Amino acid sequence: MDRIKGFNPFTSIGSSALTVFIAAVVLFLINRAIFETTVLVQTLAKALGLGAVYAIVALGFVLIFKATQVVNFAQGGLAMVGALFLSFLAVDEHIPFTTIQNPLIGIGPSWFGWGLSVLVALVFAALLGLVIERIVIRPMIGQPLFSVAIITLGMEAFLRTFANDSVRVQLRPLGIPWGTGGFTLGGTVGDNGITTGGAFVAWSYVAAVITAAVAFVAVFLFYRSRMGVAMRAVAFDQEAAMANGINVGLVFAIAWAAGAVLATIGGIYATQPPIAQTGAVQIETQFIAFRTLPAVILGGLDSVQGALVGGLIIGLAEISAGQYLSQFSGQLGAGYPLIVPYVVMIIGLLVRPYGIFGTPEVRRV
Repeated sequence: MDRIKGFNPFTSIGSSALTVFIAAVVLFLINRAIFETTVLVQTLAKALGLGAVYAIVALGFVLIFKATQVVNFAQGGLAMVGALFLSFLAVDEHIPFTTIQNPLIGIGPSWFGWGLSVLVALVFAALLGLVIERIVIRPMIGQPLFSVAIITLGMEAFLRTFANDSVRVQLRPLGIPWGTGGFTLGGTVGDNGITTGGAFVAWSYVAAVITAAVAFVAVFLFYRSRMGVAMRAVAFDQEAAMANGINVGLVFAIAWAAGAVLATIGGIYATQPPIAQTGAVQIETQFIAFRTLPAVILGGLDSVQGALVGGLIIGLAEISAGQYLSQFSGQLGAGYPLIVPYVVMIIGLLVRPYGIFGTPEVRRV
């Protein structure tokens, strides 16, 4: 029979805590909008940029999980390796692991050649995802999901070791055209033509938001295609999908290729503000996947819209905490903004254990 639902005190406490928290945040933002408009605008712009990056990486987690029911712990390694490939192409100007000159460099303006190199890097990432799926994941079809998850953790260690050795001595720049530049909203233009007092918005924030929008629209359209319907069927019931003639292996391959591409995009943006200021691949680049996990869990592991909403919520929480609680850094510690996403995730899970848009499991006994 179906499991009987009873009163859950943890859910009740979580709902009350979440209501109080949201009310406090709304009142605080209204206060800041009145008295510190410039700081609020800059904070929201930064939060949107960070949330967009989290949403992109979270979408990669979701696509793989929906198809295979496995959390891909190798996303961080894929992100770093994909960004490294772009560095080889765009900065070293040669095909990785060879002395062959990159033929795309010198075609049109510099930003155009760089953009073409990004596309090649994404193709490489997709191929790497396909290879991992074919050699490591597909033979494990039908095996315990825990074992498959541990295999992805092993792949993370392998990819991370390779990538770390490439940047341990010297960071690997990506040659991103917009760098750390941006524009100013509001402010006053002086006689020297310099704007002061406005809200600074980095171009990387804008690029991340646009990229996230394109990624989610592409996934929205893909799910309405024939292959997208097949992927949704596999996500619902793999055995039933196989019985109806759906090529589950092909669905797995597409999910891993897409997940690797999204991880690489996240790795590229992980070198940019607001995550980093170096514009180069470094050891910390790999952590973008683990920083994204609260967004994935909060939104729901099997929900595309949850990836977007979770990413934006976690980005807003992290940046707002860093901006408005900085005066308490002595008591909270220097790294407290990175803890806030996990606090938000825990509160969210107390209210909705499967995430905001996650699908609850129906257990029968």
